[in-house]
Amino acid sequence: MLTVLNVPNFLTMLRIVAIPCFLILLEDLRFREALAVFVAAGITDALDGAIARLTHTKTTVGAFLDPAADKALLVSAFIALGFMHAVPRWLVVIAISRDAVIVVGYFLLFVITQQAMEVQPTVSGKASTALQLLSVTLALVALINAQLVSSRAQEAVFYATGAVTTLAGLQYMYRGLEWLQRQGERPAATPAARKDPDRRRA
Repeated sequence: MLTVLNVPNFLTMLRIVAIPCFLILLEDLRFREALAVFVAAGITDALDGAIARLTHTKTTVGAFLDPAADKALLVSAFIALGFMHAVPRWLVVIAISRDAVIVVGYFLLFVITQQAMEVQPTVSGKASTALQLLSVTLALVALINAQLVSSRAQEAVFYATGAVTTLAGLQYMYRGLEWLQRQGERPAATPAARKDPDRRRA
């Protein structure tokens, strides 16, 4: 129990708790407070990773909850801001679709192969997450004061986020199919590998 309740995992739990707080503040049109909660969640994410790398205290539970907490916060933010017309609906669809395709895809791979594929973050995946964070931040700042954010700059960030998020989704799909192909080739290679030692002994 003590190994679960360490600092990195505690920070991850804080991000999970921040999700309903963030949504309630948005619903109440308290955009400054919502932005503060969103930024604080991002800071805890950075602290979480830094502390885990330094202390090696991240548990299996924390390793599972950490990306789930980040994705849940971003998806919730995009859905809420989409209904408020603060971000384009097409960007909301892209952001949600990518995560849905990844989750469903890896589940199907497990069902097919009965083996869990290790998910490694890609450069495009990290870039898409960073751009999504920036998109949400700019949308919140624009809700606080529209004059603080250039509409053209915001639109450029939205398009960049959509493009990179789509690229990341396609890359994860390619990795999944490539991994599935390797799993299909292993049973065929194993018998051949076993026959060679027998022939040498003969």
